[in-house]
Amino acid sequence: MRALVVDDDRVFADIVAFALRREGFQVIEAYDGLVALQRWIEDQPDLIVLDVNLPKMDGFTVCRRIRKQADTPIILLTVRSSDEDIICGLESGADVYMTKPFSPRQLVARAQALLRRSHRPSYMFTDRVDNPYPITNHRSRVPFQSLQITLTPMERRLLDCLKTCPGQTLSFETIIHQVWGQTEGDRIVLRQLIHRLRVKLEPDPAHPTYIKTIPGIGYQLAAVL
Repeated sequence: MRALVVDDDRVFADIVAFALRREGFQVIEAYDGLVALQRWIEDQPDLIVLDVNLPKMDGFTVCRRIRKQADTPIILLTVRSSDEDIICGLESGADVYMTKPFSPRQLVARAQALLRRSHRPSYMFTDRVDNPYPITNHRSRVPFQSLQITLTPMERRLLDCLKTCPGQTLSFETIIHQVWGQTEGDRIVLRQLIHRLRVKLEPDPAHPTYIKTIPGIGYQLAAVL
């Protein structure tokens, strides 16, 4: 496994790199946003650990640029810990948001868990606009109108979770447990993943038809027959 570590603090980058190498990762380092994008293009790493406060291009922008083209797992590791920063990072496409100071063991554990979950292909559904592609299982048939829908592994896990009980409300905790497991995920991360899924699947994400919020309880996938 190859990991790209991006941080303008070279000492800190070396600490992260050492923790990953100790667990068998091949590590590539970059110290500014533009070089990070170049190394990502050239080396195609399996994982990116990315700081936010970078010269030439900040980590949020790097994350968005990568996410437009690929589903490479991204961990944002930064001193910025406000709710606004966390939300911005997740909306930019990060899979995990961690703050400094950090536990190297926790970072490695999250990286390994993220890679285990992401070792599934992206899901692409294509069809004409006037003939929506049905995403189905034995209990539901949910049409989504789009020329092309591409789901990341995490988005697919969330959709699969919601599809287990179409027309029924799943609690926040149930969804978090099924999508991230017992040790990861929270309501902020879930809310941002729901937002990303709605942007791809809903005709009007601001007024969702398929993925409904049940205030104070959880989310519900509409049962469309």
